[in-house]
Amino acid sequence: MTEKKRRGRPRQAEVARLAGVSQTTVSLVLGGNKQGIVIHEDTRRRVLEAARTLGYVPDPAARRLAAAQNNLLGVFSFTATFPTDPAHSYYPFLVGVEREAAARGFDLVLFTGSSTGGAGAEAPGALERVRLADGCLLFGRHVPTGPLRRLVEDGFPLVHVGRRDEVEGLTWVGADYVAASAEVVRHLVAAGHRRVVLVREDDDAPASTDREAGFRQGLAAAAGGEGAGGDQGVEGDQGAGGEKGVEGAVVRLRAPAEELTADWVVAQRAAGVTAFVAEETDTGAAWRALRGAVARAGLRAPDEVSLALLGSPPPDLPADGEATGFDIPRAELGAAAVRALTDLLAGRRPGGTLARCAFRPGSTTGPPPTATT
Repeated sequence: MTEKKRRGRPRQAEVARLAGVSQTTVSLVLGGNKQGIVIHEDTRRRVLEAARTLGYVPDPAARRLAAAQNNLLGVFSFTATFPTDPAHSYYPFLVGVEREAAARGFDLVLFTGSSTGGAGAEAPGALERVRLADGCLLFGRHVPTGPLRRLVEDGFPLVHVGRRDEVEGLTWVGADYVAASAEVVRHLVAAGHRRVVLVREDDDAPASTDREAGFRQGLAAAAGGEGAGGDQGVEGDQGAGGEKGVEGAVVRLRAPAEELTADWVVAQRAAGVTAFVAEETDTGAAWRALRGAVARAGLRAPDEVSLALLGSPPPDLPADGEATGFDIPRAELGAAAVRALTDLLAGRRPGGTLARCAFRPGSTTGPPPTATT
């Protein structure tokens, strides 16, 4: 009977049979016996000879798994669609992540099963899959705190891209939206605007609350007080002003495309509002709705009304002038997140890190018109 031709790489079990020892002994010998267990020299030689005879080569993936180090960094998104489209606001972050990971000798694992979004990540065990990697980067406006807290408490290395304070011990890197938003407001006030309205989505995502905090700080600095700007509904009253006559209000919207109408814009202009500010989000919903409402009202920016964006506009919108606002250093933040994650893997505990956003003058703001209509 002819010997059956072997398929695939030889296994440790075959080495053990040929050497006449246990597979545990083979693993110890071929792994360098880091445990320091006493192995007879003759036994060690038989194992090595059997390995040479069979052409045994250790599986590098198995060796890294045994050492609990795969040189793999995970990327998990809580958004509804994994950000692999260049038009997606998260895409530049991934560019920075990939470059820095490659420079540090790590491969990436994209957990595309997270494409069901934040609710899907709440499913039992959904987030646990990230343990396949050595550590993981997280993206998303809304995160499931329960599963995330369990991973942090277990000591699994995690870094969230964006400020997150609700899970104690979670490392994050983010953009300084407070300072950047305040700078946009100061720019409007310096141009002569005295009544400004911020439109934002009605949720408590840290990125949104930070932008609103910056908006209020900018008004407060202009008014010379500790706080300025009130809340309003689409039909509500303007907020209180400061001692220099600077007034502002915040409008929270559940459905921006439905709630921001041309009539509302006209009413705001009649009340003396000369500048509108919108927040940037994954969808750009507030900015899209504001632009549409202003256009339907027959107003032109910046001649008849000024428009500013706390961030950058969605790439798919037609370029009819660069929006006044600020640029988020997305690629740099992605790289910083990788550095923070590798620090965690090395046993260091970096804290939260905020990066500065560059002000963008744009062409959608200017001095207020001499008279409102």
